Amino acid sequence: MSDRRLQVFATVARLLSFTRAAEVLHMTQPAVTFQVRQLEEQLDTRLFDRTHNRVTLTDTGRLVFRYAERIFETYAEMEAALRELKGAVGGALVLGASTTVAEYLLPTLLGAFLRSHPEVGISLRVGNTEAVVAMVEESEIDLGVVEATVGNRNLIVHPCLIDRLRLIVPPDHRLAQRDKVTLKDFVDEPFVCREEGSGTREVIMDYLTRQGCSRARLNLCMELGSPEAIKGAVAAGMGISMLSESVIAKEVVLGQLVAIPLEPTLERPISLVHARQKFRVPTLEVLLRFMREYCTHGDRPDPSPATPAE
Repeated sequence: MSDRRLQVFATVARLLSFTRAAEVLHMTQPAVTFQVRQLEEQLDTRLFDRTHNRVTLTDTGRLVFRYAERIFETYAEMEAALRELKGAVGGALVLGASTTVAEYLLPTLLGAFLRSHPEVGISLRVGNTEAVVAMVEESEIDLGVVEATVGNRNLIVHPCLIDRLRLIVPPDHRLAQRDKVTLKDFVDEPFVCREEGSGTREVIMDYLTRQGCSRARLNLCMELGSPEAIKGAVAAGMGISMLSESVIAKEVVLGQLVAIPLEPTLERPISLVHARQKFRVPTLEVLLRFMREYCTHGDRPDPSPATPAE
């Protein structure tokens, strides 16, 4: 069986789109269609249903897709074992990170790692926490870095560091001179929040619940899709919000925003997430160890290979 045909089929099966598969594989759409038809002829079965401009897997297609994923994972395991036998660390890793982590926490960390391991290629996909966890579950990425609690028992979660959130207000706000604030001080204020599925939003809503306040009590005036958009809205006087200390440091120094400690404090874990059953190549083991030590010590740790993590 041609590996290429199986790879093309698996890409179409994952994306459920011949057009998107062609883009990902850098092929023409007719070439993708031809490879899938060749595989269907070889297996003497139909793998996809194409009706009403929709592509769906047949029952046989779903079976073949499951086996294809196992075949590719076995290939990856074999290649990793060969690299390990040669004492080499290399290859490519695909990471996923929530917006806050990708923009404000990962650049320095990954820069330090790649200076130690220039032979490793890293791709980064950005989405909210919900999307990143879904990508880990579907084995679309090797490792997710998120800022909210992950409850899926099929995933392994390594807390990496603790991030503290602050209330942010414009400099002329009535609370701007306060040393600290409680929920009752600002719950009636117009509040600018992240979108549904965001880890930051979920952490804020959990904070309200722990304080005995209904989520519906928060006076949401606007939902925005990034920390940068929220900072701009708050600075313009459109409402107040809560964001990570790492996100607002520059604006506080420039006097564009005021960050006020919360009482009680609002903290959240930044966690590394990967699949429990997925074979982890040595390169991923090295990155996991590096990230955990980097978060613990705040500087560049010893980048030497480590024994596999639990």
